[in-house]
Amino acid sequence: MTAIWDLPDFDAHESVHLFDDPASGLRAVIALHSTHLGPAAGGTRFWHYANSAAAVTDALRLSRGMSYKNAMAGLPLGGGKGVVLAPADKCKTPAMLHAFGRAIESLGGRYVTAEDVGMSDTDMTEISSQTRHVAGLPVTDSNAAGGDPGPYTARAFIWALRQRPVTGSV
Repeated sequence: MTAIWDLPDFDAHESVHLFDDPASGLRAVIALHSTHLGPAAGGTRFWHYANSAAAVTDALRLSRGMSYKNAMAGLPLGGGKGVVLAPADKCKTPAMLHAFGRAIESLGGRYVTAEDVGMSDTDMTEISSQTRHVAGLPVTDSNAAGGDPGPYTARAFIWALRQRPVTGSV
């Protein structure tokens, strides 16, 4: 078996945390690529992977990307990513989200999570009942930050596509 630090995508991560809470069914990975600029920030993905190694690889790749994304945006944040391994039935329970919140809390503020694929602002509210290290909570004031980042990500993606001239065949 290959050790995590021997994986090609490890790329000098500061730490990789594996969480298993049989009582809630939680199996999760939190990868902290860098906290050089501040707490590692990146969303949490809820996804059914073919195996746990694929989940670890995904967390490593995504957390590294968040380091670069946050640095390029000029944010005082490092890069991290959470991955909750969805069971085959893809059932997500409050108990599982609470256990994940406790996992985040155990990192002492080194990781701040938000929404990603398979998660909602309602899920972030559940997680926030166990830790204060959550962004992307629902907002009631239209001028406040938070909520679902999906529409902003989609707009940024479309903007980026429009910046690149299309040449040749695909």
